[in-house]
Amino acid sequence: MSSAWLLPEHIADVLPSEARRIEELRRTLLDRARSFGFELVVPPMMEHLESLLTGTGRELDLRTFKLVDQLSGRTLGVRADTTPQVARIDAHLLNRVGVSRLCYCGPVLHTRPGAPHATREPLQLGAEIYGHAGLEADLEIQDLALDGLHAAGLDGLLLDLADARIVRGVLAGVSVDSERLQSVVGALAAKDASALTGLTDTFPHATRDALQALVKLYGDESVLAQARAVLPDRALIRQALDDLRWLAARVRATHGDVRVGFDLADLSGYTYYSGARFAIYAGGAADAVVRGGRYDEVGAVFGRNRPAVGFSLDLRALAGWMNPMAPRAAVRAPWGEDEALRTAVRRLRAQGETVLCILPGHEHEAQEFDCDRELVDVNGQWVVRAL
Repeated sequence: MSSAWLLPEHIADVLPSEARRIEELRRTLLDRARSFGFELVVPPMMEHLESLLTGTGRELDLRTFKLVDQLSGRTLGVRADTTPQVARIDAHLLNRVGVSRLCYCGPVLHTRPGAPHATREPLQLGAEIYGHAGLEADLEIQDLALDGLHAAGLDGLLLDLADARIVRGVLAGVSVDSERLQSVVGALAAKDASALTGLTDTFPHATRDALQALVKLYGDESVLAQARAVLPDRALIRQALDDLRWLAARVRATHGDVRVGFDLADLSGYTYYSGARFAIYAGGAADAVVRGGRYDEVGAVFGRNRPAVGFSLDLRALAGWMNPMAPRAAVRAPWGEDEALRTAVRRLRAQGETVLCILPGHEHEAQEFDCDRELVDVNGQWVVRAL
């Protein structure tokens, strides 16, 4: 019989030190979003299933927990991604004509972990711009993501750019069913040229050659020139490459310490993204700390097919990539009913100090705080003294 205190696999409590780090990251990133003019929204944890999944593809369906609503009998879903909810809010609740800048932060739940040691309960933070189709919105989203990571203390950032339109341009005119397309996309993302050869054996030779070329199109900006030389000369592909060059130049101008790279075969979220997309890596982390891009079709199912671009990240994963935080400095104080003592404690807390009152019979046991000072009675006055 299992112990009652054991949690399900890939579900874990967040203990004090990590919880403080996550909360400070949340405040830092949301404050940075507010400085860009983003408004905070808080969607519910669950909705009717069709609202959560409409237009998002099979992958999100498989990651979504389902349950029956005891009030209505309808099937509900626990959100596995917040973007569809924000798109619904933009389309139906705000219903603005112009640009909407929206941000959010809250837990999502996955039926399976995304990686062997990943949590099934990420704390997803994101920002999205609705209503502007131009690259200015893409650039603003990338600026916000990079500024937020800098503010959080991350360095050694790499912005990796790609575009969903490139593969669509390569496959234009080729009849391929959804299952094979998914396998082709997977082979491209894994850079598995051998698997790609078998999957595309019935494709036109020019298409097969272009897909094989995509596997090798990653690296610095020279990749864009190579792509123009080896990929079909089609308007959709040309526009995508032009847009990537435009974005890269402006990111470099603003974020001189950020490396910019390209991986034209990186098709994460291929069915979801409609244009330029990006991933940000930090300090040698194996996986991206941020993913985002343009997804103009996300609101179509809600009756408003508005341009949309945004990013999201998992605050719990981000906290895990960062260096441990030093314990917070605090003042140790005795417990007592003396009014002067209680006034001194309240005054220090009002000034932003952490004051730990030692309860009777206990020493200071909290490991999250470093009591480097103490409140002592000196000639009838309560004063702070260094320890």
